[in-house]
Amino acid sequence: MREVSQPATEAIRLVEVLRALADPVRLDLVLRLDQMGEDFCNAIGAEIDVHQTTLSHHYRVLREAGVTWTKVRGRSRLVRLRREDLDALFPGLLDSVLSAQRRAGGTTPPGTVG
Repeated sequence: MREVSQPATEAIRLVEVLRALADPVRLDLVLRLDQMGEDFCNAIGAEIDVHQTTLSHHYRVLREAGVTWTKVRGRSRLVRLRREDLDALFPGLLDSVLSAQRRAGGTTPPGTVG
């Protein structure tokens, strides 16, 4: 298993995390990751109504912002939320954002297709 390029913990910036979490599809992916733990990209995104290429883009944005950690296993990608890193850098941020998303329904808006 190999890892792809992603920022070290000390390189994660608040503005990039917030930018990544501002998109409803990415926020839904993060919510699902928080509930499921580590899983394969295709399993996490299976219920989200976006094209595979759009989904790949959203995963890349989350990874490059430091919100997720990705490992490559063959042709699949295993993704997990970088909760410990985010909680250490920005205490309470992830809990606040995810709580608000859960209260709002926690799903991607119907008909969202990229």
